[in-house]
Amino acid sequence: MPSWRLVAGLFIGFFGSLVAVAGIGYAMVGIPKEDAAAKSENNVYYWKDGTQMVATGSGQNRQNITIDKIPKAMRYAVISAENKTFYDDSGIDPMGIARALANMARGGDTQGGSTITQQFVKNTYLSQEQTLSRKFKELFISIKVGGELTKDEILQGYLNTSYYGRGAYGIQAAAQTYYGKDAVKLTPSECAFLAALLKGPTYYDPAGNENLDKSATPQANRERSEERWSWILNEMRKDGRLTEAQYQEAIKEYPKPQGLKATKGMTGQISYLVDTAKRYVLNHSNVSQTEFDQGGYQIYTTFEKDKVEALTKAVKKIEKERLDPENRELDKHVQFGAASVKPNDGAIVALYGGAGYENNHFTNNADTSGVPVGSTWKPFVLAAAMEHGTYNSNGPLSPMSKYNGNDKLKVRNQDGSYVLDKDDNVFLQRNESPRPWGYITLRKAMEQSINTPFVQLGWDVGMSKVRDVAQASGILKDSFATLNPSFALGTSTPSAIRMADAYATFAASGKHTDPYSVLEVKKDGQPLSGFTKPKVSQAMPENVANNVTDVLENVIENGTAQNAKALGRAAAGKTGTTDENKSAWFVGYTQQLSTAVAMFRENPKDHRLLSMNGTAGKDSIHGGDIPTELWTEYMKVALEGKSDPGFPEAEEIGEIHDAVGAPSPTPSFTPEPSESASPSPSASPSETEVSPSPTPSESCTFGWQCNTNGGADTAGTDGGVTSSPTPTGTETDNTGGNANGNGGIFGGPSG
Repeated sequence: MPSWRLVAGLFIGFFGSLVAVAGIGYAMVGIPKEDAAAKSENNVYYWKDGTQMVATGSGQNRQNITIDKIPKAMRYAVISAENKTFYDDSGIDPMGIARALANMARGGDTQGGSTITQQFVKNTYLSQEQTLSRKFKELFISIKVGGELTKDEILQGYLNTSYYGRGAYGIQAAAQTYYGKDAVKLTPSECAFLAALLKGPTYYDPAGNENLDKSATPQANRERSEERWSWILNEMRKDGRLTEAQYQEAIKEYPKPQGLKATKGMTGQISYLVDTAKRYVLNHSNVSQTEFDQGGYQIYTTFEKDKVEALTKAVKKIEKERLDPENRELDKHVQFGAASVKPNDGAIVALYGGAGYENNHFTNNADTSGVPVGSTWKPFVLAAAMEHGTYNSNGPLSPMSKYNGNDKLKVRNQDGSYVLDKDDNVFLQRNESPRPWGYITLRKAMEQSINTPFVQLGWDVGMSKVRDVAQASGILKDSFATLNPSFALGTSTPSAIRMADAYATFAASGKHTDPYSVLEVKKDGQPLSGFTKPKVSQAMPENVANNVTDVLENVIENGTAQNAKALGRAAAGKTGTTDENKSAWFVGYTQQLSTAVAMFRENPKDHRLLSMNGTAGKDSIHGGDIPTELWTEYMKVALEGKSDPGFPEAEEIGEIHDAVGAPSPTPSFTPEPSESASPSPSASPSETEVSPSPTPSESCTFGWQCNTNGGADTAGTDGGVTSSPTPTGTETDNTGGNANGNGGIFGGPSG
């Protein structure tokens, strides 16, 4: 056993060493300067070929001001909310530091200091380094700052170096960004709002930040912001920093800030490209939003300038030729979203996100949620049948199998009973017309986009298997609608990026690669980790994918997408139009490129989808016309000079189901070419007589059974989807919903 003298000596020596280390550390660190922190850099984005796309960041959006230009209400709002003992404490929180150190020792996330002094120090030493040495460095600096700077100097530094969101560093930039005024003119109510942002602008900016986190919707952020704003004002009153009269005046009305504004360089499609690449960086690295926005990063993207320009030009041409919003009311508020992905790779080479930030369009239409995809979903139903078979098959099902294509089909459960609606009436699946198709092949049903065969097929396969096939192909699970019969008709709401990526799986003979937009990121000349090309997986059997392609080639050759034949090379694709004509899609591909185009109208105030009946002077808009024309216009340019390899030969697959004695179509009946239409007039679910042909303005009222096809167009019929009530035990489908927000292309909490 060691003697007490030895133990005491070791303890004194260890303690002395700590004192010496602390003394040396204290002597070596310097007090941070606001001016140095203000020298933030731009982030530079590059095209795929290495040329510069844009330099953007917060470097110019910061201006230090003195304490006398910062309203007392702003100072007090921060103190009451974050550090009530600020004017009395030593500048550090020993318990908070201990918690942070313990958390790091356990391998958890680092935690910032809880005092304003420590936060000021942390603001000036932002880096991605999360180590004990950094934490000790902050500790020494905080002690030194607390001993050598006045409290007002510390508070001034904190408010000048804090991040308030929207690229605004410092209180002066924040005042201009949110209220268009100098900080000195802020009201107590506005000060409380800005103080609330310091808890995290991603979640407290009422404009929303769904591009960073899907939970950060405008509504949710407004609720969080208003709750913290009122709490801060009440704390200021309790702390004696607002009189009762001042409090009542401040709490009277929530000080709603100005809307988002375009920053320098963030115009046209650049704004959406930067937005997409930024989210990819944040989701695939340890860099925080605050660190990233401080600048100094070089981001090398997958975007190809010529293809982005070609896609933009195609949209502008179609808009000019087909839309006249000045003279036609129903042409107003029409939106396009599109994305182009390389099969076998996953690289996003082009996208169209909207009219641009400079036109106050801040939602990226290429990556938006809330726009149902309609019949472009049917290939996943067919793929599931060819991979898994049905409950009554001996294995995979052939696309030459026959299903009942008649209107008002009574869909059967796997036990033979009829599917019932929420009122226990027999569910009747609708088609565009009473045309008695009888039993037709799935290939023909895809060609003409007939609803009833795919609803029954999906029910026979199992909608969960359809969902699994779609997810393996690249569709994110949070975009799936409820697994009721309408699920087979495209009530789900994936983004254009995800649809292009999923169809790229068919183009690549079943191989899937997650979409990505960033090749490499550098900081201070050093590459950041996490930006390797996504791995390729076999999402479905090769011959299943090749057979889907074979069926979709026929859709272009003989079906609803004949406008795509103008491409002049082997291609496959599917049209989609939704209930009440609220959206129209075309997703198509060659072996080299997969592109999805979405068209929709939305209310600019609440982003609810509006009907396109009457848009472009047509009774209704279908996936086979404007979206297919836009796709063809772009793909001609994007593939110019490229070879035409065609597609791999599809081998026969599965068993053919052919119902004996089933009704056959009338031989002499020639259907009018059509793509989609508005829902049929209201009728009781138990009615059996066929209704007259619907008019574009008529709407369906019997819920999920009202999935309908539509009016005349190029060829075939295209089933609609519904936003009405669902069967008992299910949730309302995500259709007719809003197109605002972000569908996400990369997964994770930020989409």
